[in-house]
Amino acid sequence: MQIPGLALEFVALPAPVPVWHARVSFAQWQMAASAVRDAGGRLLALWAGPMSPEATLCAAYATREGAFWLSLPLTQQDGRWVYPDLATVFPCAARMQRAAADLSGVVALGAQDTRAWLNHGAWPVDHFPLQQDPDTLPLLAAGELVDYPFVHVDGDGVHEIPVGPVHAGIIEPGHFRFSVVGEKVLRLEQRLGYTHKGTELRMTQLAPLDAYRLAGRVSGDSTVAYAWAYCMALESATQTTVPERAAWLRALMLERERVANHLCDLGALGNDAAFSFGLAQFSRLREDWLRAANTVFGHRLMMDCIVPGGVRSDIDLGPRELLLQQCDAVEKEVRTLHTIYEAHAGLQDRFMTTGRVLPELAAQLGLTGLAGRASSQSWDLRCDQPWLPYGDMAVVMATQHNGDVAARVAVRFDEIFESLRLIRRLLVEMPIGDLRCPVLLPQQPTRGAGWVEGWRGELFVALELGGAGQQQRILRCHLHDPSTQNWPVLEHAIMGNIVPDFPLINKSFNLSYSGQDL
Repeated sequence: MQIPGLALEFVALPAPVPVWHARVSFAQWQMAASAVRDAGGRLLALWAGPMSPEATLCAAYATREGAFWLSLPLTQQDGRWVYPDLATVFPCAARMQRAAADLSGVVALGAQDTRAWLNHGAWPVDHFPLQQDPDTLPLLAAGELVDYPFVHVDGDGVHEIPVGPVHAGIIEPGHFRFSVVGEKVLRLEQRLGYTHKGTELRMTQLAPLDAYRLAGRVSGDSTVAYAWAYCMALESATQTTVPERAAWLRALMLERERVANHLCDLGALGNDAAFSFGLAQFSRLREDWLRAANTVFGHRLMMDCIVPGGVRSDIDLGPRELLLQQCDAVEKEVRTLHTIYEAHAGLQDRFMTTGRVLPELAAQLGLTGLAGRASSQSWDLRCDQPWLPYGDMAVVMATQHNGDVAARVAVRFDEIFESLRLIRRLLVEMPIGDLRCPVLLPQQPTRGAGWVEGWRGELFVALELGGAGQQQRILRCHLHDPSTQNWPVLEHAIMGNIVPDFPLINKSFNLSYSGQDL
């Protein structure tokens, strides 16, 4: 496999989805990004690799053929690890580069935005958490808390509205700085990073066979997707093929997680448009859905149910019938609610044309996941790279073209109905077999990748192991959430709208704070 126009030696990583790895030179770094963009591909993730024994910077690109993981050996200039800026090719790289600078001290040459992103003063500006030895962590005094230099908007009648980081609801913290004239929003700028908790450093302190539990806690509403992506990366690194029944059970849990979150969001979107009936009905359905998960899998969110080599437990005939009956009951009620939402003039007045992201802008900024599919970005790993068992499921991708709140609502409804269809097939046609197989750690350094379509969009996990056998340890584990690409697009979605529509637009994306604050 090759990137057009570049002669690189790629190595295929063993995985259910096609991922290739190659090393690139300083000159090839930007050339590769431009070649992927020109071929219609996207930037999937960017992160600093292990800083020892060789400092590297990594980028993963998504194409129709699969994912390309490129590693760039870094050199120092003026005592800094440097590499060419990618934000001119892929604008969504900007925040990834800023996060890598805060955590690993690597600097993008020519980058326009070099403000700190994750470091709010919790550690000194000359200290880089991922450069240190995880076994000998220093005691650090907090750095100086600096007033974040928001971009200032001038003009007659322009004023600023600061919102957050602490909000009225029980949600994660994030600061939103609105520049407005009257109620019309001219610009929104975000400041995130308040939930940074050292996840990626902590991963290097855990045994490879145990770290799936931390991966499943990166973003609680995506615990199944993250656990599967981490386990896929570990199984890729160890060349482990999970039993077929285990793969089907993983897909069953992933689709149930998708339905649970869409039910939650559809109710919240109705509530934000002053339709409390929708919140009440969807909240009731979601609660019943989570209780069934607790009955069948032992946890409402199915946390820790996916483990290296397979799954923790099986389902027998009784639970299978319970889940099948629930699919029928939920589909009937959601179809009724869909009709109500479509016919409700007040809802449609709030939804239609609000928070619109045109397909051209979505493509330019790298909008991904369900929000991307609502703006004509037709990417869904279950269709594009259908790993087991999705290859036999003929998944129907839900897409819309208007890119507004109404389109994102429509995608959620369509994905619920499609997931219910998939769940029925997974339950009825699930093969008999083992639930788990041994995962044997290799005798040499290795790497692996996990790539899973979560309910928000695609998650990517890059794992590098060092050592031998039982002495294997995690040198680097980067966990990438689709929210990283989508948060900047939300800033554009609110422009030209009114301030009271922001909660509605924000909820229509429903991005993860914790998932990008690693």
